[in-house]
Amino acid sequence: MPVKVKLIADSGSTKADWSLLTAVDHFRYQTQGISPYFLTASQVREILEKELRPNLPPDIEVEEIYYYGTGCSQPKSIQIMKEALQAVFPAAVIAVSHDLMAAAHALCQHSPGIASILGTGSNSCYYDGTTIVHNNPGLGFILGDEGSGAYMGRKLLQYYCYNSFDEELKARFDAKYNTSKDEILENVYRKPMANRYLAGFSVFLSENRGHYIVENILEDGLNDFFFNHIYKYRESWTHPLHFTGSIAWHFRDVLQALCELYELQLGSVLRNPMDGLIKFHEAIK
Repeated sequence: MPVKVKLIADSGSTKADWSLLTAVDHFRYQTQGISPYFLTASQVREILEKELRPNLPPDIEVEEIYYYGTGCSQPKSIQIMKEALQAVFPAAVIAVSHDLMAAAHALCQHSPGIASILGTGSNSCYYDGTTIVHNNPGLGFILGDEGSGAYMGRKLLQYYCYNSFDEELKARFDAKYNTSKDEILENVYRKPMANRYLAGFSVFLSENRGHYIVENILEDGLNDFFFNHIYKYRESWTHPLHFTGSIAWHFRDVLQALCELYELQLGSVLRNPMDGLIKFHEAIK
């Protein structure tokens, strides 16, 4: 008789993390990212059948699927994902939601709090322990995404292109990237995925902690996120602030300092949501 299990997914456009939950353990897998903005249900099904299904134990029956993914706040995208998942796992009951709900479930569990994503982009919400009650919408990487990797990278490149680096930091930057102002402008204004290009420079910030220009960029970028987003939730003053994403994880000391400065409570900080999602869904019987 097959073992009945839960399957959890947290997918961006680059990669998707999957966890299989049994009664006593969990197992992790990874596939390419899935974006229903750009893929049909049959294309998603093909990815699942090629990269996920063959790696699962043969003696299991997936009873429940909780899929959290980029683009899954729109009805059309939700339908694409449900159709593809149902085709591969016909016996499963399927729930599809977006990445902000993944952050809320992973960070807050079943308690109220502010859940924020600080990765390539940024987003935030107030979660009441059951649903997302308030979401201060972002404006994308050109006008918004404060505190994100793209935002930090943009600030770093502004300093560089305006010749605001000191000689030491400029030498480090040139040695690492061997680029020019013209090449930077080409990548930002003429090539696709400019947000990912910008976010890639956040690595330089992590590698050069302690330099006053780097610290200024980090403090200003994360302070902009607090000012434009965290402050918009009145619940921020009475509930913990939780964060997930690579920027949040690598610069959690700056988040802690800002919370202390503004007398706010820092909650959990996760590099990615999956550990929290496993805990959340294990608690649901």
